[in-house]
Amino acid sequence: MSEKKTGIDKGLIRDLANILNDTDLTEIEVEQEDLRIRVSRAAPAQYVQAPMAAAPALAAAPAAAAPVTAAAPAAAQDNKNAVPAPMVGTAYLSPAPGARAFVEVGAMVKEGQTLLIIEAMKTMNQIPAPRAGKVTEILVSDAQPVEYGQPLIVIE
Repeated sequence: MSEKKTGIDKGLIRDLANILNDTDLTEIEVEQEDLRIRVSRAAPAQYVQAPMAAAPALAAAPAAAAPVTAAAPAAAQDNKNAVPAPMVGTAYLSPAPGARAFVEVGAMVKEGQTLLIIEAMKTMNQIPAPRAGKVTEILVSDAQPVEYGQPLIVIE
């Protein structure tokens, strides 16, 4: 006969929670035989959504800004060194309002370094540099809506 444990292994749960803290993961799941344990925590709120008053101002101005914004993305689309947006959302150039930007024009970046954040469905997604190089152009402004595939930053 096999004996089953009747209690929850609190030590295992503590170990999993420590792994979450050590690795900055938000969730971990372990399965052993017929026991399955999932430990998760809410990610700390690091960013504040742009004020709603800013969105109508951007939406009201496209007629005047259309010629300028239409020409810039077309030129950047041709640039093979442009980092495209991997999703639709709102681009943020800094980790919090008023904070220093992740990168600036002229900065050297390493592969994997965070370039900016795209908020999609209330989730902040860090956009890493696909390669090392020098930032020669930033094609989006802070709190700007972006489309899938839209060029964001040029890295030479």
